Amino acid sequence: MDPTYTEEAEAFRVRIKDFLDSNLPDGWAGYGAMSVDEAYAWTADWRQKLAANGLLAPSWPTEYGGGGMSELEQVILAEEFERAGAPTGAANDAFSIQMVGNTILHWGTEEQKQHFLPRIISGEDVWCQGYSEPDAGSDLGGLGCKAVLDGDEWVINGQKIWTSAGQYANWIFVLCRTDPDAPKHRGISFLLCPMEQDGVEVRPIQMLSGDHDFNETFFSDARTHRDNVVGEINGGWAVAMTLLGYERGESAATQPLMFKAEWEKLADKARQTGANLDPVLRDRLASAYIEVEIMRYLGMGTLTRFLGGAQPGPAESTFKLYWSEYHKRLTELALDVVGPESMLSGSTAKKSFHSDAPGSPNDAGSWVGAFYNARAGTIYAGTSQVQRNILGEMVLGLPKEPKPQG
Repeated sequence: MDPTYTEEAEAFRVRIKDFLDSNLPDGWAGYGAMSVDEAYAWTADWRQKLAANGLLAPSWPTEYGGGGMSELEQVILAEEFERAGAPTGAANDAFSIQMVGNTILHWGTEEQKQHFLPRIISGEDVWCQGYSEPDAGSDLGGLGCKAVLDGDEWVINGQKIWTSAGQYANWIFVLCRTDPDAPKHRGISFLLCPMEQDGVEVRPIQMLSGDHDFNETFFSDARTHRDNVVGEINGGWAVAMTLLGYERGESAATQPLMFKAEWEKLADKARQTGANLDPVLRDRLASAYIEVEIMRYLGMGTLTRFLGGAQPGPAESTFKLYWSEYHKRLTELALDVVGPESMLSGSTAKKSFHSDAPGSPNDAGSWVGAFYNARAGTIYAGTSQVQRNILGEMVLGLPKEPKPQG
């Protein structure tokens, strides 16, 4: 399960370390004391450096602006960036590159690849996701947003919710029902829609923490060209599942490293507060360490399949289910370690610029912020209940969950 690194691979690792040493600020330790505006400005400049060096979309072919890297090189790149605490792009790049970009590479026409992929690399097109609806979140197949072909354009009407970072995007990939008479999973298409038009309205959803990360998106006769369908018309379910596989599968290399670093910060905090002397809290810390090691081995299994050429599939739900439930438990432990100070920090809880991981073991507010965000981790990108259903039905071959009666 542990990837084998050849001499050539280790030489590539040295090249990545040299890039990081040469381009990160001296003493880089994350966004630290930067204001939000300063962090956005710095990230925009950093993103340009990544693009110029083929590091922004390392798996993409070079003709589309990518790095043309092998699977093993991509793993090494992810490992070294995570160890350095270096961002791999801007906030929306998870949607633009990892999700829709990879999906266009997999399913798109050559014309779609030539048009959209370079614009993603340049930052001209910034993407968000249009999947969930008020009545179709966990049961995504029950979505009601409709698209009807009118000449050379699709006309879209409906609503999406939990549109992360939608306020910054100018394009949205949206699942629409294009055949209302087909079974619910077979009448859906995957459309690419411009957001800068009168028919698209983005409304913010304000969270209890005061942050504005999510939105509602309303389509009222919004239009997109008929060629902006990825995959087959009414075949969007398979495209959507491919996208979710990329979303979950590529985190295997980095998340165990991130959670290990977070555990070490919590252990430091426990030593500062004396919580490490409490036998119950000490046992919980030890259990959390074991869980991180289990996560590392789960990630290695995903990486082994990835390096063998396998595409992400339903088995990747194991990793998503595991890390999201683990992080909920870990942040509950963190508040017990922090102690009464956590109750005084709730109104000023903050998170780092790109992550819900706390930045300093002395910062009680950031641990409270991590606690808040960990709740969402069991919901976004597929709820824990849905992940269990996917694993049971699609991996283990168990019968489908019975529908509630009455």
